[in-house]
Amino acid sequence: MIPFKHTSVLLHETINRLQVHAGGVYVDATFGGGGHASYLLSQLETGTLIGFDQDEYAIKTAQQTFTQTLRSDSEPRLVLIHSNFSQLKHQLVDHGFIDGIDGIYYDLGVSSPQFDQAGRGFSYRFDARLDMRMDQSQPIDAYQLVNHLSQQELAQLFYRYGDEKFARPIARLIVARRQSHPVTTTFELVDIIKDAIPARARRTGGHPAKKCFQALRVAVNHELEVLQTSLEEAIQVLKPGGRISVITFQSHEDKIVKHIFKKYSEVEIPRGMPGIPADAKPLLRLVNRKPIEASDLELEQNNRAHSAKLRVAEKL
Repeated sequence: MIPFKHTSVLLHETINRLQVHAGGVYVDATFGGGGHASYLLSQLETGTLIGFDQDEYAIKTAQQTFTQTLRSDSEPRLVLIHSNFSQLKHQLVDHGFIDGIDGIYYDLGVSSPQFDQAGRGFSYRFDARLDMRMDQSQPIDAYQLVNHLSQQELAQLFYRYGDEKFARPIARLIVARRQSHPVTTTFELVDIIKDAIPARARRTGGHPAKKCFQALRVAVNHELEVLQTSLEEAIQVLKPGGRISVITFQSHEDKIVKHIFKKYSEVEIPRGMPGIPADAKPLLRLVNRKPIEASDLELEQNNRAHSAKLRVAEKL
Protein backbone atom coordinates (compact mmCIF):
# COMPACT_ATOMS: atom_id res chain seq x y z
CA MET A 1 0.00 0.00 0.00
CA ILE A 2 1.32 3.47 -0.92
CA PRO A 3 2.06 5.52 2.24
CA PHE A 4 -0.58 8.14 3.00
CA LYS A 5 1.86 11.04 3.36
CA HIS A 6 0.31 14.42 4.05
CA THR A 7 1.60 17.57 5.74
CA SER A 8 -0.97 18.86 8.20
CA VAL A 9 -1.79 22.56 7.97
CA LEU A 10 -2.08 24.75 11.10
CA LEU A 11 -1.33 21.67 13.20
CA HIS A 12 -0.59 23.22 16.58
CA GLU A 13 -3.03 26.11 16.18
CA THR A 14 -5.90 23.69 15.49
CA ILE A 15 -5.28 21.21 18.30
CA ASN A 16 -3.98 23.59 20.96
CA ARG A 17 -7.11 25.72 20.75
CA LEU A 18 -9.22 22.68 21.61
CA GLN A 19 -7.63 22.85 25.08
CA VAL A 20 -7.18 19.07 25.12
CA HIS A 21 -7.37 17.36 28.50
CA ALA A 22 -5.89 13.92 29.08
CA GLY A 23 -9.16 12.05 29.67
CA GLY A 24 -11.33 13.72 27.07
CA VAL A 25 -13.22 12.36 24.08
CA TYR A 26 -12.38 14.03 20.76
CA VAL A 27 -13.45 13.71 17.14
CA ASP A 28 -11.28 14.06 14.04
CA ALA A 29 -13.94 14.58 11.38
CA THR A 30 -11.46 14.34 8.48
CA PHE A 31 -8.82 11.82 9.58
CA GLY A 32 -6.84 11.61 6.31
CA GLY A 33 -3.19 10.86 7.02
CA GLY A 34 -3.65 11.32 10.75
CA GLY A 35 -1.27 14.26 11.21
CA HIS A 36 -3.57 16.20 13.53
CA ALA A 37 -4.58 12.92 15.19
CA SER A 38 -1.00 11.99 16.07
CA TYR A 39 -0.47 15.32 17.80
CA LEU A 40 -3.76 15.11 19.71
CA LEU A 41 -3.13 11.48 20.75
CA SER A 42 0.20 12.54 22.23
CA GLN A 43 -1.75 14.68 24.71
CA LEU A 44 -4.20 11.97 25.81
CA GLU A 45 -3.69 9.55 28.71
CA THR A 46 -7.07 7.96 29.34
CA GLY A 47 -9.06 9.66 26.59
CA THR A 48 -10.36 8.59 23.19
CA LEU A 49 -10.04 9.96 19.68
CA ILE A 50 -12.70 9.04 17.13
CA GLY A 51 -11.51 9.41 13.53
CA PHE A 52 -13.92 9.77 10.60
CA ASP A 53 -12.99 9.38 6.94
CA GLN A 54 -15.14 8.48 3.96
CA ASP A 55 -12.07 7.42 1.97
CA GLU A 56 -11.57 3.68 2.46
CA TYR A 57 -7.92 4.03 1.45
CA ALA A 58 -7.32 6.51 4.28
CA ILE A 59 -8.98 4.18 6.80
CA LYS A 60 -6.96 1.14 5.68
CA THR A 61 -3.73 3.12 5.81
CA ALA A 62 -4.58 4.42 9.30
CA GLN A 63 -5.24 0.88 10.49
CA GLN A 64 -1.65 0.06 9.59
CA THR A 65 -0.06 3.32 10.76
CA PHE A 66 -1.85 3.39 14.12
CA THR A 67 -1.80 -0.37 14.77
CA GLN A 68 -0.50 -0.10 18.35
CA THR A 69 -2.99 2.59 19.32
CA LEU A 70 -5.91 0.66 17.84
CA ARG A 71 -4.99 -2.66 19.45
CA SER A 72 -3.61 -1.48 22.78
CA ASP A 73 -5.64 -2.28 25.88
CA SER A 74 -4.24 0.83 27.53
CA GLU A 75 -5.22 4.39 26.74
CA PRO A 76 -5.12 6.52 24.63
CA ARG A 77 -7.51 4.72 22.35
CA LEU A 78 -8.31 5.43 18.70
CA VAL A 79 -11.59 4.47 17.04
CA LEU A 80 -11.75 4.68 13.23
CA ILE A 81 -15.09 5.09 11.47
CA HIS A 82 -15.42 4.70 7.70
CA SER A 83 -18.10 7.32 7.11
CA ASN A 84 -18.67 10.82 5.80
CA PHE A 85 -18.78 13.40 8.56
CA SER A 86 -22.35 14.23 7.54
CA GLN A 87 -23.24 11.11 9.57
CA LEU A 88 -21.39 12.43 12.62
CA LYS A 89 -24.15 12.29 15.22
CA HIS A 90 -25.64 9.01 13.98
CA GLN A 91 -22.26 7.26 13.95
CA LEU A 92 -21.27 8.54 17.39
CA VAL A 93 -24.51 7.21 18.87
CA ASP A 94 -24.07 3.87 17.07
CA HIS A 95 -20.56 3.53 18.50
CA GLY A 96 -21.70 4.28 22.04
CA PHE A 97 -20.47 7.85 22.39
CA ILE A 98 -23.65 9.38 23.78
CA ASP A 99 -22.31 11.41 26.73
CA GLY A 100 -20.97 14.31 24.70
CA ILE A 101 -17.71 15.23 22.99
CA ASP A 102 -14.97 17.45 24.42
CA GLY A 103 -13.64 18.67 21.07
CA ILE A 104 -14.11 18.29 17.32
CA TYR A 105 -11.87 19.40 14.49
CA TYR A 106 -12.11 19.49 10.69
CA ASP A 107 -9.37 19.84 8.06
CA LEU A 108 -11.37 20.42 4.88
CA GLY A 109 -8.47 20.28 2.44
CA VAL A 110 -8.17 17.33 0.07
CA SER A 111 -5.33 15.11 1.21
CA SER A 112 -2.22 15.10 -0.95
CA PRO A 113 -2.35 11.32 -1.61
CA GLN A 114 -5.78 11.69 -3.21
CA PHE A 115 -4.28 14.11 -5.72
CA ASP A 116 -1.14 12.04 -6.16
CA GLN A 117 -2.94 8.78 -6.97
CA ALA A 118 -3.51 9.15 -10.71
CA GLY A 119 -6.33 6.62 -10.79
CA ARG A 120 -8.51 8.67 -8.43
CA GLY A 121 -9.07 11.29 -11.16
CA PHE A 122 -8.76 14.28 -8.81
CA SER A 123 -5.83 15.96 -10.49
CA TYR A 124 -5.32 17.75 -13.79
CA ARG A 125 -1.64 16.70 -13.54
CA PHE A 126 -2.33 13.02 -14.28
CA ASP A 127 -4.29 11.37 -17.07
CA ALA A 128 -7.01 9.17 -15.63
CA ARG A 129 -10.71 8.45 -15.88
CA LEU A 130 -12.76 11.33 -14.48
CA ASP A 131 -13.72 10.17 -10.99
CA MET A 132 -13.05 12.48 -7.98
CA ARG A 133 -15.07 10.40 -5.50
CA MET A 134 -13.69 10.51 -1.97
CA ASP A 135 -16.01 7.63 -1.10
CA GLN A 136 -15.48 5.17 -3.93
CA SER A 137 -18.68 3.31 -3.11
CA GLN A 138 -20.91 6.24 -4.08
CA PRO A 139 -22.52 5.95 -7.56
CA ILE A 140 -22.01 9.44 -9.03
CA ASP A 141 -18.57 10.53 -10.22
CA ALA A 142 -17.13 13.41 -12.24
CA TYR A 143 -17.49 11.51 -15.52
CA GLN A 144 -21.26 11.40 -15.09
CA LEU A 145 -21.53 15.08 -14.23
CA VAL A 146 -19.39 16.19 -17.18
CA ASN A 147 -21.25 14.01 -19.64
CA HIS A 148 -24.85 14.27 -18.44
CA LEU A 149 -25.42 17.74 -16.99
CA SER A 150 -26.89 20.33 -19.34
CA GLN A 151 -24.84 23.26 -20.61
CA GLN A 152 -26.57 25.58 -18.15
CA GLU A 153 -26.06 23.18 -15.24
CA LEU A 154 -22.36 22.80 -16.02
CA ALA A 155 -21.88 26.56 -16.27
CA GLN A 156 -23.63 27.09 -12.94
CA LEU A 157 -21.53 24.38 -11.32
CA PHE A 158 -18.21 25.85 -12.52
CA TYR A 159 -19.22 29.36 -11.48
CA ARG A 160 -20.79 28.51 -8.13
CA TYR A 161 -18.16 26.09 -6.81
CA GLY A 162 -15.09 27.29 -8.68
CA ASP A 163 -15.61 31.01 -9.30
CA GLU A 164 -14.70 30.30 -12.91
CA LYS A 165 -15.39 33.44 -14.94
CA PHE A 166 -15.22 31.48 -18.21
CA ALA A 167 -17.81 28.97 -16.98
CA ARG A 168 -20.18 29.54 -19.90
CA PRO A 169 -17.74 29.05 -22.80
CA ILE A 170 -16.21 26.02 -21.02
CA ALA A 171 -19.64 24.43 -20.54
CA ARG A 172 -20.57 25.23 -24.14
CA LEU A 173 -17.45 23.52 -25.50
CA ILE A 174 -17.87 20.46 -23.25
CA VAL A 175 -21.38 19.93 -24.57
CA ALA A 176 -20.20 20.39 -28.17
CA ARG A 177 -17.29 17.94 -27.82
CA ARG A 178 -19.29 15.24 -26.06
CA GLN A 179 -21.68 15.09 -29.03
CA SER A 180 -19.13 12.98 -30.88
CA HIS A 181 -17.78 10.98 -27.90
CA PRO A 182 -17.92 11.16 -24.11
CA VAL A 183 -15.35 13.21 -22.22
CA THR A 184 -13.71 10.32 -20.40
CA THR A 185 -10.36 11.38 -18.96
CA THR A 186 -8.87 14.23 -16.99
CA PHE A 187 -6.57 15.24 -19.85
CA GLU A 188 -9.50 15.34 -22.30
CA LEU A 189 -11.28 17.75 -19.96
CA VAL A 190 -8.11 19.82 -19.48
CA ASP A 191 -7.77 20.21 -23.26
CA ILE A 192 -11.38 21.39 -23.57
CA ILE A 193 -10.94 23.91 -20.76
CA LYS A 194 -7.75 25.27 -22.34
CA ASP A 195 -9.44 25.59 -25.72
CA ALA A 196 -12.41 27.44 -24.19
CA ILE A 197 -10.35 30.02 -22.28
CA PRO A 198 -8.76 32.91 -24.23
CA ALA A 199 -4.98 32.57 -24.60
CA ARG A 200 -4.29 35.80 -22.73
CA ALA A 201 -6.25 34.57 -19.69
CA ARG A 202 -4.31 31.28 -19.60
CA ARG A 203 -1.02 33.09 -19.01
CA THR A 204 -1.85 34.12 -15.44
CA GLY A 205 -3.61 32.70 -12.40
CA GLY A 206 -2.18 29.19 -12.27
CA HIS A 207 -3.35 26.14 -14.17
CA PRO A 208 -6.40 26.94 -16.34
CA ALA A 209 -8.23 23.78 -15.24
CA LYS A 210 -7.78 24.35 -11.49
CA LYS A 211 -11.11 26.05 -10.83
CA CYS A 212 -13.22 23.63 -12.87
CA PHE A 213 -11.60 20.60 -11.26
CA GLN A 214 -12.22 22.09 -7.83
CA ALA A 215 -15.86 22.73 -8.73
CA LEU A 216 -16.38 19.17 -9.96
CA ARG A 217 -14.78 17.70 -6.83
CA VAL A 218 -17.01 19.82 -4.58
CA ALA A 219 -20.11 18.82 -6.54
CA VAL A 220 -19.27 15.11 -6.75
CA ASN A 221 -18.74 14.87 -3.01
CA HIS A 222 -21.51 17.33 -2.00
CA GLU A 223 -18.87 19.06 0.11
CA LEU A 224 -20.70 22.27 0.97
CA GLU A 225 -24.02 20.62 1.79
CA VAL A 226 -22.47 17.97 4.05
CA LEU A 227 -20.29 20.56 5.77
CA GLN A 228 -23.30 22.56 6.88
CA THR A 229 -25.11 19.43 8.10
CA SER A 230 -22.05 18.20 9.96
CA LEU A 231 -21.31 21.49 11.70
CA GLU A 232 -24.86 21.68 12.99
CA GLU A 233 -24.54 18.16 14.40
CA ALA A 234 -21.09 18.85 15.81
CA ILE A 235 -22.44 21.74 17.86
CA GLN A 236 -25.22 19.49 19.18
CA VAL A 237 -22.88 16.72 20.38
CA LEU A 238 -20.31 19.01 22.03
CA LYS A 239 -20.30 19.18 25.81
CA PRO A 240 -20.58 22.64 27.42
CA GLY A 241 -17.05 24.00 27.34
CA GLY A 242 -16.19 21.80 24.37
CA ARG A 243 -14.57 23.39 21.35
CA ILE A 244 -14.72 23.02 17.58
CA SER A 245 -11.86 23.90 15.21
CA VAL A 246 -12.40 24.14 11.44
CA ILE A 247 -9.73 24.64 8.76
CA THR A 248 -11.07 25.77 5.37
CA PHE A 249 -9.29 26.24 2.05
CA GLN A 250 -12.04 27.81 -0.08
CA SER A 251 -14.09 30.96 0.37
CA HIS A 252 -17.32 28.94 0.03
CA GLU A 253 -16.34 26.72 2.96
CA ASP A 254 -15.21 29.62 5.11
CA LYS A 255 -18.50 31.46 4.53
CA ILE A 256 -20.46 28.43 5.74
CA VAL A 257 -18.34 28.09 8.89
CA LYS A 258 -18.50 31.82 9.58
CA HIS A 259 -22.29 31.88 9.09
CA ILE A 260 -22.97 28.93 11.40
CA PHE A 261 -20.64 30.19 14.11
CA LYS A 262 -22.29 33.60 13.89
CA LYS A 263 -25.76 32.07 13.95
CA TYR A 264 -25.09 30.34 17.28
CA SER A 265 -22.94 33.02 18.91
CA GLU A 266 -25.16 36.07 18.42
CA VAL A 267 -28.58 36.82 19.84
CA GLU A 268 -30.98 39.50 18.64
CA ILE A 269 -32.69 41.15 21.61
CA PRO A 270 -36.10 42.69 20.87
CA ARG A 271 -36.26 46.43 21.53
CA GLY A 272 -37.43 47.23 25.04
CA MET A 273 -36.52 43.85 26.52
CA PRO A 274 -34.38 44.39 29.67
CA GLY A 275 -32.23 41.27 29.28
CA ILE A 276 -31.64 38.12 27.27
CA PRO A 277 -34.28 35.41 27.86
CA ALA A 278 -32.83 32.13 29.16
CA ASP A 279 -33.92 30.24 26.05
CA ALA A 280 -32.40 32.86 23.74
CA LYS A 281 -28.84 32.90 25.06
CA PRO A 282 -26.07 32.16 22.53
CA LEU A 283 -24.91 28.56 22.23
CA LEU A 284 -21.36 29.37 21.10
CA ARG A 285 -18.57 31.79 21.94
CA LEU A 286 -16.11 32.70 19.21
CA VAL A 287 -12.58 31.89 20.34
CA ASN A 288 -11.13 33.97 17.51
CA ARG A 289 -13.07 36.77 15.80
CA LYS A 290 -10.89 36.70 12.70
CA PRO A 291 -9.66 33.50 11.04
CA ILE A 292 -6.20 32.29 12.00
CA GLU A 293 -3.82 31.92 9.07
CA ALA A 294 -0.48 30.16 8.64
CA SER A 295 2.74 31.78 9.83
CA ASP A 296 5.42 32.91 7.39
CA LEU A 297 7.52 29.90 8.41
CA GLU A 298 4.71 27.44 7.65
CA LEU A 299 4.00 29.14 4.34
CA GLU A 300 7.63 28.64 3.35
CA GLN A 301 7.48 24.94 4.25
CA ASN A 302 4.03 24.04 2.97
CA ASN A 303 2.48 25.69 -0.09
CA ARG A 304 -0.96 24.22 0.75
CA ALA A 305 -1.15 26.50 3.77
CA HIS A 306 -1.54 29.68 1.70
CA SER A 307 -5.34 29.56 1.51
CA ALA A 308 -5.95 27.93 4.91
CA LYS A 309 -8.16 29.67 7.47
CA LEU A 310 -8.90 28.39 10.96
CA ARG A 311 -12.00 29.32 12.96
CA VAL A 312 -12.59 28.09 16.52
CA ALA A 313 -15.67 28.29 18.75
CA GLU A 314 -16.58 27.09 22.24
CA LYS A 315 -19.94 25.73 23.36
CA LEU A 316 -21.45 27.64 26.28
